[in-house]
Amino acid sequence: MIRIDDLALFVRSAALGSFSAAAREINLLPGQVSAAIQRLERDLGIRLFARSTRSLRLTADGEQYLPYAQGALESLREGHERVHAETAAIKGVLQIAAPSDLGRNVLLPMLTDFRRAHPQLTLRLSFSDQVADVFRDPIDVALRYGNMEDSSYVAMPVDPGNRRVVVASPAYLAAHGAPASLDALTSHTCLRFMLHGRVYDKWTFQEDGKRRIVAVSGPLVSDDADIVRRWAVAGEGIAYKSRLDVAEDLHAGRLLPLLEEDVLGDAIPLNLVCPHRKQFSPAIRLLHAWLQERVGRHFPATDKPKRATGGRARKA
Repeated sequence: MIRIDDLALFVRSAALGSFSAAAREINLLPGQVSAAIQRLERDLGIRLFARSTRSLRLTADGEQYLPYAQGALESLREGHERVHAETAAIKGVLQIAAPSDLGRNVLLPMLTDFRRAHPQLTLRLSFSDQVADVFRDPIDVALRYGNMEDSSYVAMPVDPGNRRVVVASPAYLAAHGAPASLDALTSHTCLRFMLHGRVYDKWTFQEDGKRRIVAVSGPLVSDDADIVRRWAVAGEGIAYKSRLDVAEDLHAGRLLPLLEEDVLGDAIPLNLVCPHRKQFSPAIRLLHAWLQERVGRHFPATDKPKRATGGRARKA
């Protein structure tokens, strides 16, 4: 049976190119490391290293086996952390970035409760619609909307089914009517926002299985999604928002969903993003589970919001 300690010594010896160097790291004799490698080779039935008095290098079999040994040790480490995460005290500082509207109006109470559950943890929150760089900015993890196509990031789903929804307040609909179709949006006052440094004035949808792009206009533009939501609640126009951002407003009737029977808004799944899997500390894993469960309850699929009715439906 393969011993875990032997596997770890093999990985370190391969990394350092020396049995002596691997031995010094953990206060062993070089002969003890050599014996561990020989034992592992017997268990595997292969030669892992080609040895001489002056050099140590991996054999072809050793090079082929090394990534599997590294993966096994990493899996064991992750398993140990997960088993102990629930009982170990979470300490230190956790720096979290999130979009403006989502952070202030959805995540803030969830994150506050998470901190209360782990009183030795310090949270540093950054809520902004400027996309945080998880490699350069002083953050540990970010909440982001959209599909994570960059393979340099690792994304853990929080709400994979989230979409944008077209919304307006009862006051706006009473004054201007509800758009009867996507084309009708062009004759309505729409609340536009900045996305990646440009005005997002071409809204995309799925209609009858086909992608539709609608160019919208309006006199109000902001790079802060919370401001766009507030304008919509105040009756200033029609907004195209993440359903999570407007969940409370939909439930309370401050906003009403439009066109939902005919079209699907953009899919914008919510993910917890980290630069590398090795940085998924117990605190981040616990945070992911915490948010996934609470965001799932925030807008239950069985709890349908009020629909827009009445008013003057403006034709395209």
